[in-house]
Amino acid sequence: PKIRVHGHLEVVKGHAVMTQALMEDYLSGMCTPRLWNRFMEHKDLDFAHTVEGVARFRCNFLNQHHGYGAVFRIIPTEIKTIEQLKLKPVLLEFSKLQSGLVLVTGPTGSGKSTTLAALIDHINSNVRKHIITIEDPVEFLHRNKKSIIVHREVGADATSFAAALKAAMRQDPDVVLIGEMRDPETIGMAISAAEMGVLVFGTLHTNSAAKTIDRIIEVFPADQQQQVRTQLAQSLRGIVSQILCRTVDRKGRVACNEILIASSALANIIREGTVSKIVSVIEGGRGQGMQLMDDALMENLKAGKIAGEEAYMKAQDKKAFEPFVN
Repeated sequence: PKIRVHGHLEVVKGHAVMTQALMEDYLSGMCTPRLWNRFMEHKDLDFAHTVEGVARFRCNFLNQHHGYGAVFRIIPTEIKTIEQLKLKPVLLEFSKLQSGLVLVTGPTGSGKSTTLAALIDHINSNVRKHIITIEDPVEFLHRNKKSIIVHREVGADATSFAAALKAAMRQDPDVVLIGEMRDPETIGMAISAAEMGVLVFGTLHTNSAAKTIDRIIEVFPADQQQQVRTQLAQSLRGIVSQILCRTVDRKGRVACNEILIASSALANIIREGTVSKIVSVIEGGRGQGMQLMDDALMENLKAGKIAGEEAYMKAQDKKAFEPFVN
């Protein structure tokens, strides 16, 4: 077995090689008979598991050439604030919106769920709202503070993201968090919910604002794309793209964000399909708190938080970072 420490895999010292019998003993003991039967049937399983007093984990069981395998990702039990995560304060403005669509994007393991949890907790702590989360599995567990929070898990509490979202619109929500927006039905319903006056938070596996908008549009058939552009132009309130970079001391990671905030100029760009102009919108909106990913990388590089090589590898404009590579 191996463990990923600050982005790099390391061997778990002192543990024997995992046999199929040992794997079956470990894995079957972690889940209910219903979940184990689902794993036996589908050869894949995704669920959350809590070890009391230790941590909560997002678990994935799989079948592979040598037998069973599994991956476990730690879900912190403490929900950190935007300040504790050292993210830009402007992100809190998204939690103050009454309606619209806000997307947090990035690769797997980039901390999207952590950032969204901070935004949901800020709402929960400061205003009285009805918040519904739709996830597979439920990751961060929120306790009711000023708001009422309902967690729905796809598979256990609903048959699909689309079905749960459709039902949510009959449950009087103020805020809906959608853990995954992959299929046209879920994306279309998320946009419609945002148009109807709900504040919708969602995630996508894209690494920039422009690519996020392209991905949403391209999910739909060609004859529907212009209508989706019009709807998205009206409902989109912001996009936060996130990556994690290893710190200089190699003892942690720091989040870097591209931040796009909605404006009339952005709405026109979405309607016209000229997403290449989004870079100019972000550059012109720096005074409002917008930033390109390369801006965030350069800021952390000059602050001594990340190394030149790390920034160079993650940057879009490689030439700007070449002087910092040893």
